[in-house]
Amino acid sequence: MSTRILGPFNRVEGDLEVRLEIAEGRVAAAYVNSPMYRGFEQMLQGKDPMDALVIVPRICGICSVSQSAAAAKALRGLMGLTPPENGLLAEHLVTACENLADHLTHFYLFFMPDFARTTYQDKTWFPRLAARFKAVEGSAAADVLPARSAFMHLMGLMAGKWPHTLSLQPGGSARPLEQSEVLRLIALLRSFRRFLERHTFGDALETIAGLDSLTALHRWRTGRSGDLALFLEAAFSLGLERVGRGTDRFLSYGAYDRFPAGIWDAGPAPFDPAAILEDLSSAWMAGETLAPAQGLTDPLADKEGAYSWCKAPRYNGEVMETGALARQMVAGHPLVRELVAAYGGSVLARVLARLLELALVVPQMEAWARQLVPGQAWCDHGKLPEDGYAMGLVEAARGALGHWVSVQHGRIQNYQIIAPTTWNFSPRDAAGVPGALEQALAGMAVDPDDPMPVTVQHVVRSFDPCMVCTVH
Repeated sequence: MSTRILGPFNRVEGDLEVRLEIAEGRVAAAYVNSPMYRGFEQMLQGKDPMDALVIVPRICGICSVSQSAAAAKALRGLMGLTPPENGLLAEHLVTACENLADHLTHFYLFFMPDFARTTYQDKTWFPRLAARFKAVEGSAAADVLPARSAFMHLMGLMAGKWPHTLSLQPGGSARPLEQSEVLRLIALLRSFRRFLERHTFGDALETIAGLDSLTALHRWRTGRSGDLALFLEAAFSLGLERVGRGTDRFLSYGAYDRFPAGIWDAGPAPFDPAAILEDLSSAWMAGETLAPAQGLTDPLADKEGAYSWCKAPRYNGEVMETGALARQMVAGHPLVRELVAAYGGSVLARVLARLLELALVVPQMEAWARQLVPGQAWCDHGKLPEDGYAMGLVEAARGALGHWVSVQHGRIQNYQIIAPTTWNFSPRDAAGVPGALEQALAGMAVDPDDPMPVTVQHVVRSFDPCMVCTVH
């Protein structure tokens, strides 16, 4: 048995360390460490509840809108507000914009460059893929960066700025649009569609969204150009549909009134927020296993047996995976469900689910934009209670994000956050059960002479981790 420490990882948001125990050329056990403590939950204690709208977006610079949306939703519950239709549509558009921009960035700039490594230079697809995705030199970055920048103009239009917008409020949106701005919004969405259909898919979004089986996927990709087809060629040739299988239990809080909340555990099940507990057994935290509403973030850096600042959230005691793959499993996308039934949740399945969401959500964004009615209400107003409790559950790009807030005497008494990567990169719990990534890495073959095996990097990056959110 040998031990290998992998880290830091490039093209990962935040700090990450992975310890592998290797026996006979395979990973016998993996231990995932989130080594950077943040302390945002402690910063919020004693603050005016509305201050959360200013503070929580600073948790992260790439998914700040998701943090804003979760805080606004929690405060909305405290205030008993129902936003007007324009406000809900604005919230959907702004959060979807950030999520899709994250999907795009992950695919083009974080994930695909690994296939351009010389490790794969003997593969038939390597020259084409390296010319497209090699870091700095590949042609893809020159195409995607202007398209992403243009798409993100939606944030300036609807949210004033990005990151750390203040436009999302408990009662809706503080940034109403005029008719001319709605027309600009529709135009920039059409432009983003054109980029995706020309470069990413080489086909209509509706065709990609409608792929309903593995047979249909293989038939579609035969002879195709476009970045999705190139990814599928490389991924299937490397067997990535069989690599990185985690728990095959999936959790989604539901997104945009488009994808439902639910659980997938060998079949669909309703979601119950009361089933969530946070296990602290392997975290550098003092305390006991509690529901997030009662939980605390109390650092204990010298805790015996701990190896991460990340807590271990569990649902009915089980490890859950969250993210685009989870959303589409719960929503019942037929291709995703067939892929997982055949091979389990894998590297290929996670990346494909993100790309499918681009094809599924952009047409929905176009419809939302057309439904906006300038001149009608965008935001409702209310009063915070002196005492109360609420939660805000949303779907960020990487999956289920939850904020739990308790207010006493008009001030935040407790604020707890469980981010998507907290679910996916959790350490072992009291029963010794590894988290989702730890399970996904176990059993993998590794080259004893490779200090940073590329297949391990494929698995890690398939989850698109955001480590700065993981430990708040």
